[in-house]
Amino acid sequence: MIQKGILLLFLGMMMMSCEEVNPNFQEEARNPEFIHRSVKQLTDVIVHDIFSPPVASRIYAYPNIAAYEVIINEHSEYRSLAGQLRDLQEVPKPDPNLEYCFPLASVHAYLTMGKVLIFSEDTIAAFQERIYQEFKDLKMPKEVYKRSMDYGKAVADHILAWSAKDNYKETRTYPKYTIDSDDHARWQPTPPDYMDGIEPHWKKIRPFILDSANQFIPPPPTDYSVKPGSKFYEETMEVYQALQVKDKEDRLAIASFWDCNPYVSHHIGHVMYATKKITPGGHWIGITSIACRKAEADFMKAVEAYTLTSIALADAFISCWDEKYRSNLTRPETVINQFIDEEWKPVLQTPPFPEYTSGHSVISRAAAVVLTAVFGDNFSFRDNTEEEYGLTVRNFNSFLEASEEAAVSRLYGGIHYRPAIDNGIKQGEKVGEFVVENLKTKQ
Repeated sequence: MIQKGILLLFLGMMMMSCEEVNPNFQEEARNPEFIHRSVKQLTDVIVHDIFSPPVASRIYAYPNIAAYEVIINEHSEYRSLAGQLRDLQEVPKPDPNLEYCFPLASVHAYLTMGKVLIFSEDTIAAFQERIYQEFKDLKMPKEVYKRSMDYGKAVADHILAWSAKDNYKETRTYPKYTIDSDDHARWQPTPPDYMDGIEPHWKKIRPFILDSANQFIPPPPTDYSVKPGSKFYEETMEVYQALQVKDKEDRLAIASFWDCNPYVSHHIGHVMYATKKITPGGHWIGITSIACRKAEADFMKAVEAYTLTSIALADAFISCWDEKYRSNLTRPETVINQFIDEEWKPVLQTPPFPEYTSGHSVISRAAAVVLTAVFGDNFSFRDNTEEEYGLTVRNFNSFLEASEEAAVSRLYGGIHYRPAIDNGIKQGEKVGEFVVENLKTKQ
């Protein structure tokens, strides 16, 4: 009887041990919500930490690349971006003889890389603790969990070392933008805070796929002239009169929806406070999430979409900022206040950097071209990205249609002349097409 009891106890312990491992943990770990939520968490921290749009685009790109390089290991039809992205060397490979949970490793690589690039590390760390527990709850073998975490960190470390050589740290020490108050054509700081020009050396950041920052130089802006009847004066008047139309409310709604200013200051008497919003790049990352969910993209497809979009956004910002500080054109607000109407204010707060070309126009078109390549033409979607910031939902028949509206919103908002928008769209299209044509994710 004693031997029989011992045998039953042993069998019971064996059964309990077997129950601890979920035979379906791999499939359950491939739930794309794991990566969607990680991306959203990074977006929330970017908003909280108030990163400028160019810097935010860099923060999105590296973690997505790290996540991509991990998850392709269980998809033989996908290829590495090493040798395609500038200076990216071969990424560490997993042991082919061992089992990994690559979605876990991918999320870990994403969050490990993301945490290095932001300020609020504790927020990311708290999120990591929660989401890793969810992976543990899938009851995968402990050795698979540890091995996956180690591999995710190895890839993140590799991407981190690569990112450290993109000249970002060096540009933190470069001199500020120099104001030339004698040249009215040059950009001047604008109300209400008259902030210094943001990222005047961003063109020196290493591009991800572009040959150089100045690969797609747009035509120069219209020659500055405040003489009535001149082309520049007419362009200025178009901005001044943009809301003097019957569909004013529609234009106001469009301008507000695409504002995407990460730091808007408000002054009431001697009191100043600020509201934080998503960056324009963050808005398109949000659209990527919407598209993935509508298309029911699996984990791999979602990571691919985020990665290609974030690379297009990052290089579009580099291309755009290269032109901004070359043409160095003054903003409509400055010209209108000096020569047309000193009481006029734009609907949107003018961002603190030169006018030409329009950042929204360039980056929105680049993202739209890439997303069209990933999800197809005429991909309609309901854009609720700005809903959490108190704005209504807008519907679009395609990514390109959304990019057109994002671009013209800057005219309605009173912060861009028409050429910055039209030429910015063309510039962004060239960036997006270059990414699609030269960055191959499939074998």
